[in-house]
Amino acid sequence: MVNDQKMNNTNKFRNPWLWVPSLYFTEGIPYVIVMTVSIIMYKKLGLSNTDIAFYTSWLYLPWIIKPIWSPFVDIFSTKRKWIVYTQLLISIGLILLAFTIMMHNFLYFTLTVFTLIAFCSATHDISADGFYMLGLSPAQQSAFVGVRNMFYRIAMITGQGALVVLAGSLESRIGIPHSWTVTFGIVALVFIALSTYHRFILPYPDTDSPSSANSRKGFLSEFFKIFLSFFERKDIWVILFFLLFYRFAEAQLVKLASPFLLDARDKGGLELSTSDVGIVYGTVGILALIAGGLLGGYAISKKGLRWWLWPMAILINLPDIVYVYLSYVQPENLLIINIAVAIEQFGYGFGFTAYSMYMIYISQQGKHKTAHFAICTGFMALGMMLPGMVSGKIQELLGYQNFFIWVMISTIPAFVVTSLIKIDPEFGK
Repeated sequence: MVNDQKMNNTNKFRNPWLWVPSLYFTEGIPYVIVMTVSIIMYKKLGLSNTDIAFYTSWLYLPWIIKPIWSPFVDIFSTKRKWIVYTQLLISIGLILLAFTIMMHNFLYFTLTVFTLIAFCSATHDISADGFYMLGLSPAQQSAFVGVRNMFYRIAMITGQGALVVLAGSLESRIGIPHSWTVTFGIVALVFIALSTYHRFILPYPDTDSPSSANSRKGFLSEFFKIFLSFFERKDIWVILFFLLFYRFAEAQLVKLASPFLLDARDKGGLELSTSDVGIVYGTVGILALIAGGLLGGYAISKKGLRWWLWPMAILINLPDIVYVYLSYVQPENLLIINIAVAIEQFGYGFGFTAYSMYMIYISQQGKHKTAHFAICTGFMALGMMLPGMVSGKIQELLGYQNFFIWVMISTIPAFVVTSLIKIDPEFGK
């Protein structure tokens, strides 16, 4: 306790370069492992597409209900401690994951561990984003917003790319289950190192303190008032429909993209190796996604969200047609496959910018911007979870070719909800 007080007095400020990049790299890794790497792992371990899509979609739940328990991060303990301890729990979860893969009933054990990691990751998101605002001045927050986003994306490439390539390279030597055990064991060691690093390097801002006991009851009462105020808007149904259906097609596609790339050709897939999927979908695809997002942000800054809304709605949906082409032609040329996936992911990154900006737009229309934005992110996760749960069953009933045609039909709700919303022409410029 005395040592902590001394550190609190002498280390209130740290050079942001010492902790912002590592903090957001650490934030991105568990999310991509839970939501993307798990799909590839389960596919390689022999699960059906129905089971993969259904069970991994449930893992969105912590991010759906994250706004509900976010006040407790403010009420109990400091955000600094939340960060360190959730990172430590994620490390333990990764160790458990490495061991449970080898068990006979690995599905139920690994899903339990993935759920633990997901809840810890969602809690870490709350505390890290809050700590970012407490540990930096307003000028530093603006200066480092690009840095935090970039290192989060580096984490995506590391998770979907490097880790999948590593697991794939080990498959032929030690077998599929052991390859994933080794891979997650390595990630666990990295997380232990990062947790230890952040324990000593994160600053101790004066404002990072839990709410007083006297204010907790009033705080909770106020929170529920804020939460309910989000649903008192006149256009609430339009808002909810947009949040839930703008990515209706993509929510289904994202669950089956990796299984399609991995499945045998006689099952309608492209029969790529695990390492190839790590490169095609986890590296080239992610780089295209990042490029689309950066260009989308630049475009909106020039002409505003309203001007770009329809082009972005088109570009997040119509490029899905490349999977119709891939499923019918089943090309063996990796260059063609890379180009097709890059086109779809670029469109996704570009079009998703409109979704992100719309959440900001509706969150700014009131006093409780932060809380309302958190509620929007919860509905965003729900919009991915529900279609994703049934996508595997639909694919197994229809086959890959007809499933991807169904995905194209599923783009229609996005255009319907886009036609309903109204946006200030100046917003985003």
